[in-house]
This record gives sequence, C-alpha cells and structure tokens, in this order.
Amino acid sequence: MRYHSRKAKNTTTSLATLERRRAIRISSRDLKIMYDGCTDWVDVRSPDLSEDGMFINTPHKFAIGARLKLRFYLEVAGITVQAEGEVRYCLPGMGVGVEFVTIPDFARAAIQKEVDALEHDR
Repeated sequence: MRYHSRKAKNTTTSLATLERRRAIRISSRDLKIMYDGCTDWVDVRSPDLSEDGMFINTPHKFAIGARLKLRFYLEVAGITVQAEGEVRYCLPGMGVGVEFVTIPDFARAAIQKEVDALEHDR
C-alpha cells in the first residue's frame, strides 16, 4: 500500500467560501435588484441565499459597499421579500456577495425555512 503525503491546506477560509457553505441556491428565478443610478428593477439569475445575505450571479460590477435594493420570491413561504443589501465582495464576471442590511425579521425566518426545506429535498 502506498501512502501519499499531502500538503497541509490553508486553514484560512474566505468569506465567499463560508457563504457558499451556508447558502443554498433558490429555485425561483424572480430576483430583481435596483442600484444607484438605475431607475428600473433589473432581473438577475438565481442567487445562493442564506438568512444573512446572498450571492447574486451577475456580470455587473459593483463596488464594495454599494447598496442594492433587492426583491425576490420565496416559493415555500409564498412571499415576496424586499430588502436592502450591501456588497461585501465581488467576483468579476461571476457576481457579488451581498449582506442584508435592511430586511424584515419575518423575511429572515422565511428564508431559513426555505433553506431548510430545500436542504431536506437534496
């Protein structure tokens, strides 16, 4: 039997990696964002969602700290959530990590139920 040594992995985990571990992709395609300088809601692809925030798949570039108005539908709860988020990190050409800064408490609870239901279905 041969044993291969492995290099020790870096124990520092990026914010993006942590968010991917705690988040789940929502099946709803109904995600719209509005940002400074934009007067209409913009449709974007399904995000990875957690009760703290989301990763939004978009080719648009946003500055760290930019505020986005968010509107998305939760299928399990049957509600549309309106929130405000702040861009925490950006992966050029892929999307942005957004932390919720203004979101109703009932929406956080509904998001957690959505995530739990989708994880259960996996």
